[in-house]
Amino acid sequence: MANTSEIGFEKQIWDAADELRGSMDAAEYKHVILGLIFLKYLSDKFEQRYNELVDEGSGFEEDRDEYTAEGVFFVPPEARWSEISKKAHTAENGKTIDNAMRLIENENNSLKGILPKSFSRPELDKTKLGAVIDLFTNVQMSDHGDKKDILGRTYEYCLSMFAETEGKKAGEFYTPACVVKTLVAVLQPYNGRVYDPCCGSGGMFVQSKNFIENHSGNIKDISVYGQEYNPTTWKMAKMNLAIRGIEADLGENNADTFRVDLHPTLKADYVMANPPFNLKKWGQEDLQDDVRWKYGIPPKNNANFAWMQHMIHHLNPNGKIGLVLANGSLSSTTGGEGKIRQAIVEDDLVEAIVALPTQLFYTTGIPVCLWFLNRNKKQEGKTLFIDAREMGTMVSRKLRELTDEDINLIADTYNKFVDGTLEDEKGFCKVSDIEEIKKHDFILTPGRYVGFKPEEDDGIPFEEKMATLTKELGELFEESNKLESKIRQSLKEIGFEF
Repeated sequence: MANTSEIGFEKQIWDAADELRGSMDAAEYKHVILGLIFLKYLSDKFEQRYNELVDEGSGFEEDRDEYTAEGVFFVPPEARWSEISKKAHTAENGKTIDNAMRLIENENNSLKGILPKSFSRPELDKTKLGAVIDLFTNVQMSDHGDKKDILGRTYEYCLSMFAETEGKKAGEFYTPACVVKTLVAVLQPYNGRVYDPCCGSGGMFVQSKNFIENHSGNIKDISVYGQEYNPTTWKMAKMNLAIRGIEADLGENNADTFRVDLHPTLKADYVMANPPFNLKKWGQEDLQDDVRWKYGIPPKNNANFAWMQHMIHHLNPNGKIGLVLANGSLSSTTGGEGKIRQAIVEDDLVEAIVALPTQLFYTTGIPVCLWFLNRNKKQEGKTLFIDAREMGTMVSRKLRELTDEDINLIADTYNKFVDGTLEDEKGFCKVSDIEEIKKHDFILTPGRYVGFKPEEDDGIPFEEKMATLTKELGELFEESNKLESKIRQSLKEIGFEF
């Protein structure tokens, strides 16, 4: 679930939503509850601006331009939450919401075709839907923010819960918040152009915004660019970013990043991404002569280095990359991957590699790592290796999270490396030069470089330990002999001997 210390209203919504689902599939139902959150957000923002205009007394409260000028979506009268809440406990409540979605799309070009219109379907229990509408109607102001903060947190929380519910199906739209926070904490995207070529539901951008605000920055100092192949996920991203007040260029539609690059001339300051792991059939046969493959044509059955080279291509001369990849990217030599990795290392782009613990993802159990690349490294010719495999806390039987302390330790270690003040720590971090990496055949697995943590001395002399262990081993041998004798006797009694 989302790594947050204050889950109150969010969990209320999720619990009510989960009950509302009934027989609907989670992947399908996701758009129902997230759409409802978004509708409430639009209405709240509209109402806030509406009241300001009423107070001004100029009679412009129904003037659409008065809203768009302030970056507020215009909500026509029949689509406002006050109308929806009035019909919450009628059999027509689903139709009322679907109609509201259509009316809002008609008034706001950027939302056309984005909002879900599936609330009137028969399998959605209208009595339970009314109860959820009531829950939204009674949203209480937070001590630490307004309704936008509550609804934004609720949207993110429900995204994470849907990811947990959907399991492997969820990978295309959700990256665990703690992984995104780690990328953001290291890259520190305070200003400039931020790009994600496989943006899912937009989590990278949301965490960038949170980081900027937590460090007293201004969200207006960054420009956001993204692309997403899955059409329903692209719609979710549009809603997720709108509810967070993030203006983003995600293109006019969803599109395949490799075949139809929606931002061909973009040179970004920061690229952050969690591309699909080990993607097969990504279109290599149609892209043999593509300008992006500076370091070699990626193999047709694995897109890991296609993603990486696409990102490098979109970096400006001072740009940085943070991306999540399967651990195979660190050592694979199949299909020319080893040569591509070598060329990227020799071009002095690899700034840091972080090996992550297992069980961070809802979607896969395979081990993953973080790559940090930099076109303008302060520590030229050097790469930081961090082995974070022992970090994290289990939050359920299947899921682990990196804590804020873990994330801060990784970021602080990186910052010390950049500043030139980091000391190697056996079993955790090591700074290596290109010559050392060459000795390892350009394999970048952190464990090869950081080594093992020294065992703590428990104060017991070696001779005493050996005496104790020898005694225990003797007792085990004796017990083993007794058991062997009993087994032989039992077999003999039923006519078998050996």
